Amino acid sequence: MPARDRRRGVVRFSIERRRACRWLVLPAAHLIAPSKAWSAAARIASARLWPAQDYTRVIIEGPAPIPHQLRMLKDPHRVVLDLEGVELSPELERLPAYVQSTDPYIAGIRIARNSPDVLRIVLDLKTETRPQLFALPPVATFGHRVVLDLYPLTPVDPLMALLEEKGVVGGGAKPAGTAQDRIPEARAEAKRSERRKIIVALDAGHGGEDPGAVGQRGTMEKDVALAIARKLRALIDTEPGMRATMTRDDDYFVPLATRVRKAQAVQADLFVSIHADAFRERSARGSSVFALSEGGASSAAAKWLAQKENAADLIGGVNVDVRDPMLARTLIDLSQTAQISDSLKVGRQVLDGIGTVNPLHKAAVEQAGFAVLKAPDIPSILVETAFISNPDEELRLRSDRHQMAFAQSMRDGIKRYFASNPPLARAKSGNA
Repeated sequence: MPARDRRRGVVRFSIERRRACRWLVLPAAHLIAPSKAWSAAARIASARLWPAQDYTRVIIEGPAPIPHQLRMLKDPHRVVLDLEGVELSPELERLPAYVQSTDPYIAGIRIARNSPDVLRIVLDLKTETRPQLFALPPVATFGHRVVLDLYPLTPVDPLMALLEEKGVVGGGAKPAGTAQDRIPEARAEAKRSERRKIIVALDAGHGGEDPGAVGQRGTMEKDVALAIARKLRALIDTEPGMRATMTRDDDYFVPLATRVRKAQAVQADLFVSIHADAFRERSARGSSVFALSEGGASSAAAKWLAQKENAADLIGGVNVDVRDPMLARTLIDLSQTAQISDSLKVGRQVLDGIGTVNPLHKAAVEQAGFAVLKAPDIPSILVETAFISNPDEELRLRSDRHQMAFAQSMRDGIKRYFASNPPLARAKSGNA
């Protein structure tokens, strides 16, 4: 396995790279069309592993629906996944070798035939988990997928994780009681400590199963977005009175609504989603900034882009059987006028900043119905840094120097916005 992939704990396959070149020219309407490349053979065409602190995802993919059953066992903790009517393909045989020592949840994988018709996959766990198993129909170039997500029993508290990372809490003597018992007290301490700090939630677009757009040289949007987001986080963290947090800090998929929920959990003052645009014509170029629209999109291109970005959940794979009622109520707001107004203001500042390092695709902040921008209580913008489909701009996006320039320009725009619009003036809950 290449060293770069080992560091990420992500396994890539030649079949994935063949897929990548086809993402570039897919219009949004085609994102839900099944690929015609699949044969009818009852074999596993691909097996993938996406480890992360939030959760570890196992993907089994084939040309036809895969009947499956799940069991959980204890002493020791194991998850048993039975697949019916499939053969043991070389792609599946290699899956155990992809387990990383740094995987938070999986210690090892064993595969054997349990009966003539059942192939058994046993996941030996490092700790008890909360598994979710679901199937996904064909979409884009993916066939039928069986998805197994392993979540921790007690999810990480985003605000606590942010404060512990910054060294605000976590040191000194620990109060009596379990870690779970101490969470309310620690969160109160965290809120007091961060009361006058500006928190910026950085959202690196796409990730995991969803590569986003792919350039002519094979540059993946998800990699570029993550690289720029990490650089921007480092810059923001050096600013007095500012802190940055990220919706993902590795190569794994985060549903759109979960990205919003993570920003709300840390009481973010700003949400910035980072992307690298693509279009059918390679001549398209320039940077853009988008805000949410209450009505229609500001242009046909903005509408097309919003549709494409909103299809990320279809590509990345969301368990539609799991709903968050509280989140659903949060995302449905009768009026987001104030949020949109603030978003347009910060968007203008960021657009002016990014225009100093790259030509602008449009001179004004555009608007469309981006799902990831729908937090009613957080100014939110989506930045398309450049067109990854343009060969010249793809080279810029691959350059560490230009990535830093993009990050610096966004940092400067964010600072200008907060200089004129301090978050305390908005009487933000928890910061007043």
